[in-house]
Amino acid sequence: MSPRPAIRPGGRSARVQQSVHTAVRELQAEGGDLTVPRIALRAGVTPSTIYRRWGDLQELLADVAVERLRPETPPADLGNLREDLEHWATDFLEEMSSPPGRSYIRDALAGDPDGGNAGQCSAYAVEQVETILRRAAGRGEHVPATDTVMDHVVAPMMYRILFRPGPLDARYARDLVATVFYRLMPLP
Repeated sequence: MSPRPAIRPGGRSARVQQSVHTAVRELQAEGGDLTVPRIALRAGVTPSTIYRRWGDLQELLADVAVERLRPETPPADLGNLREDLEHWATDFLEEMSSPPGRSYIRDALAGDPDGGNAGQCSAYAVEQVETILRRAAGRGEHVPATDTVMDHVVAPMMYRILFRPGPLDARYARDLVATVFYRLMPLP
């Protein structure tokens, strides 16, 4: 079945999406098997509504996971680029490497045959990094390219989270940020 585009529906469609997403999150929290009929019953919709909209359970779980990975607030503004990036990177690492974060990442990628969910999750991180860089540039600070931060801070974190599960700490995130400052940014 072809993947459904991520849309921001309005009206009834938005209410259906919200109720189905809420049902999935509640049932996940309760534990047990997730099935389309159980989700539909909890959401107050028919199973065919879920199949029409999401195609299958994996695509639905991926859609919910992508929504859960969306940042809820802009990154903190601590007054300088280094502190802003370190704070954001440690928060990002803590959230993504937590058991729920790892689960959301797996769900988002499992229901992602065309890479759209991965692209959306990447866009969330890019948006946060660009906010930090834009603020720093506005303060007159020398800033790296967005791709430099993504390639040398975010990418290694995601690799470790996905392929080398184990404890990751704030120091690891700060060390990655340091590589951007000490090795990659030209002197002003």
